[in-house]
Amino acid sequence: MKSRPVKWSVSVLFVLGLISVAGAVVGNRAAVHFGGVINDYTPISSTTAWEVRGPWTLKLKRESGPADFSAAVTMEMSVLGQIPATVSDVALSQHTHHIIMNDATVTSYETIGDSACPTFTSNPTTGPVLVVSGPATVTANGQTVTTFNPTGEPSQLTLCLSGGTGVPYGNITLQFGVGSPASTHFGTQAIHGVIRKTGGSDDDHGNH
Repeated sequence: MKSRPVKWSVSVLFVLGLISVAGAVVGNRAAVHFGGVINDYTPISSTTAWEVRGPWTLKLKRESGPADFSAAVTMEMSVLGQIPATVSDVALSQHTHHIIMNDATVTSYETIGDSACPTFTSNPTTGPVLVVSGPATVTANGQTVTTFNPTGEPSQLTLCLSGGTGVPYGNITLQFGVGSPASTHFGTQAIHGVIRKTGGSDDDHGNH
């Protein structure tokens, strides 16, 4: 009879130990994933604008932890603003860019007004906002070029993830910092895109 409480105590400690280990594993895998598409134009000049299109992914490694971002976009000159009679003769200068930002800083805000993020004038953004910022490297047609990374210097990039009552996180903007190398090509305006999926772990990529 005296041995039963000892056995019971050992069993409880064993179960608690398993729960503790399981919790640690889940905690280490508690990453949040976002993904979507960038789809926008650079500002229209007197002749044309550049179209920017392509998929992107964002991984928040831990709650309140760093994040990794990558985008693969195509750019080409738009026919928007060009003289129709000469459109067929215009070289659109198609090219690609890969944008990579690792271990970026993540900051959350209750509303977009609390952040420095660009606002939407039609159906304004409501709800929480995530801001991800850090140095990003940019390639052109797969090449590392000094235009975007002079002497290895990256460009400061800021992402804003926001949404509304229907989709809490449905919008993303990319914005290169004023004076950063990549801003000479992409501009310093916000480049808009959409969030099409979120996931709670490395093995769970849910869709809206």
